[in-house]
Amino acid sequence: MKKLLALALAAVMVLGLAACGEKTPSGGSSGDKVIKIGVYEPSSGANGAGGKKEVLGIEYANSVVPTVTIGGEEYKVELVEVDNQSENDKGVSAAQQLVSAGVSIVLGSYGSGVSMAAAPVFEEAKIPAIGCSCTNPGVTLGNPYYFRVCYLDPFQGSVLANLAKDEFDAKVAYVLTELGDDYSVGLGEYFTQECKRLGIQVVADQNPAGNTDMSGFITAAKNANADVIFAPTSTTVASLLIDQAASAGIPIIAGDTWDDAVILQAATKSGADVYFSTFYDAGASEMAAEFMSGFQGWLNANSDKLNNNGGTDTVSAVSALGYDAYMVAIEAIKAADTTDSDAIATALAGVSYTGVTGDVVFDDEGDVDKNIIFIKGVDTEKGEFYSVKEQGLNK
Repeated sequence: MKKLLALALAAVMVLGLAACGEKTPSGGSSGDKVIKIGVYEPSSGANGAGGKKEVLGIEYANSVVPTVTIGGEEYKVELVEVDNQSENDKGVSAAQQLVSAGVSIVLGSYGSGVSMAAAPVFEEAKIPAIGCSCTNPGVTLGNPYYFRVCYLDPFQGSVLANLAKDEFDAKVAYVLTELGDDYSVGLGEYFTQECKRLGIQVVADQNPAGNTDMSGFITAAKNANADVIFAPTSTTVASLLIDQAASAGIPIIAGDTWDDAVILQAATKSGADVYFSTFYDAGASEMAAEFMSGFQGWLNANSDKLNNNGGTDTVSAVSALGYDAYMVAIEAIKAADTTDSDAIATALAGVSYTGVTGDVVFDDEGDVDKNIIFIKGVDTEKGEFYSVKEQGLNK
């Protein structure tokens, strides 16, 4: 109710100024009425590979639902994409570009840090944003205009610490995070907190930006007699770590960023024992399976899209989240029945939607109460991911 009330009060002000305040829909090349959805994602920098995959899910959703009815008229949905370059300072200017472009709602970003950096910009402009895979609690905290369709790091960290205990009987965990990365540091801290509760000793280390030599960390993990390595890192760092960690024979656990073809390729090549948490499993529902089939067909029909997916048609969870975030935005636009961003934000708080990654119903902070998390591993002999278990949310 807290977020809904804040947005409702803002909407009252908007309605009072409707004659001069509502966005005027722009016309397309054929004179179509257009509503713009901003896509705030990295296509370069440390998270560029993941950002591209999240954008692919959004673009696929746009190909499935390219129009929306507003006030009895059909509007073309135009995606306005910007590159936040995986950098917090660059993210602010990228967010401002979307505001200037007149978008009615924003999707993104891959990376919690850049999402938090842009949040005040969207709030000031009264433009709602839907995070796809940004899991740090700070993204939506205290901001009535930021929502998200993924679970949060406190839950994810808890599940992964319990995985270390239940599956590997871990007594010592080596935790490697990336210095300056809000997602990595935050998830590492939540994992550590739960490890301490479970009686698991934690040896922590941080990888400085730009470092590509993982050998020192692997040696430190071996010297600590670590039973598991927990590495909530970017896929760029992950591929280096996996390659150098295989010979150590220590299982590696990671968070949602590792649900990626890059991880599959690195683990298969090295033979490393890799496990990670994720948002999506094609076997979880008929809708999830249909999404995978349709998305893969769409990718394989376009070489540029396939290249942005890493050259394979492996479906990343962030693509599924991007798809769901777009569909939730469409539901909010239909409910608001206007292009006005503030009214869409108010409608968004009340949206209920069943997506390919689960049910989406927002709480007071704009977060969803996803009730399961998927644990996957890499079958290095077959060169494919496999489902390890489904973990229910502890109430």
